[in-house]
Amino acid sequence: MRYDIVSDTHGRISDELLAELEGADILVHAGDMCSLQDFERLSEIAPLKMCLGNNDYGFDYGPFVTRMCRFFSEGQRFQVCHYVERLDLETCDIAICGHTHKPFIEHDKRTGTLVMNPGSASLPRNGIPTIGRIIIEDKQVTSVDIIEIDDPIWRDRYGFFR
Repeated sequence: MRYDIVSDTHGRISDELLAELEGADILVHAGDMCSLQDFERLSEIAPLKMCLGNNDYGFDYGPFVTRMCRFFSEGQRFQVCHYVERLDLETCDIAICGHTHKPFIEHDKRTGTLVMNPGSASLPRNGIPTIGRIIIEDKQVTSVDIIEIDDPIWRDRYGFFR
């Protein structure tokens, strides 16, 4: 199963991002989507698991989108919250956060929980647009990556792309 992890799209989903998400089995969004249209668009690609971000409170994404999203899939307990400090690493195997626009992957030293911030997929404050990807096979995490999105607006604005 392929889980594509997105955060902080802020009402802008590029064609390049959509192309990268094609083929995902589940999409996880860690908040600040800021667009009902984008919510519907992403929901058409794959089942969407999402939490609210600090900029999402004017939007009604439905009763299942709250400040904390928990779900069980492929033998793994997932928890998704916009803020890393609000994650309860005792009660999950995979914890997803957003907000900072800074991508990271780490394992909590105390619990062993995989913690990921995919960064911002749309015009991040401090870097290149990114998403996360987690592959689970036979109920085991086999791959965890941060993927850069070659967004032409980013290239045009800053004149380069790594």
